[in-house]
Amino acid sequence: MANVKLTKNELKSQKDALKRFQRYLPTLILKKQQLQMVIRQVEVKIKGVEKLRDDLYSSLQVWIAVYGEKLDLTALIKIKTIIKDIGNIAGVDIPVFSELTFETIEYNLFSMPLWVDKGLVSLKDMAAFDAEIEVLREQIELLGNELRVTTQRVNLFEKVKIPDTKENIRKIQIYLGDQQTAAVVRGKMAKNKIVKVS
Repeated sequence: MANVKLTKNELKSQKDALKRFQRYLPTLILKKQQLQMVIRQVEVKIKGVEKLRDDLYSSLQVWIAVYGEKLDLTALIKIKTIIKDIGNIAGVDIPVFSELTFETIEYNLFSMPLWVDKGLVSLKDMAAFDAEIEVLREQIELLGNELRVTTQRVNLFEKVKIPDTKENIRKIQIYLGDQQTAAVVRGKMAKNKIVKVS
């Protein structure tokens, strides 16, 4: 706790600071709660997208096993760009997955099995799911950082600023009260001396 001046101006300054802290604290608490809620929602969304991806992978495995052909389709898929938008949650700019674009790779339709087209579509869907999961994890990281900073600010206000300011106000009020009492006593003593002299 810093030393404070024991004056009426400092008392007013400390009271104004306390009002500001008490007005700002609920906003910080609300932001903290909102960030926690959104992080939980994003975690649930990640699990949902992972389930979609895993279900697609399982269905693809069964489907490819039926045809029994060993063919690596990954050479026929090349990601061109991941398109992201920017969203804002509780004052934090976060990436939002929009779409995944692929380069067109030509292949011989006659030398490939018939199921390759459907297989490529499924692999592209899986890649899109993976890209969306990655963007969602970026969101959690950014929101987590903001939550950490907001939590530190809430703790600073609740545990340091507000109690210190209240203590400063108490000290100043005690000092000013003592000074006022001393002034009254000095005034009475001066009046008694004047009365005795008269």
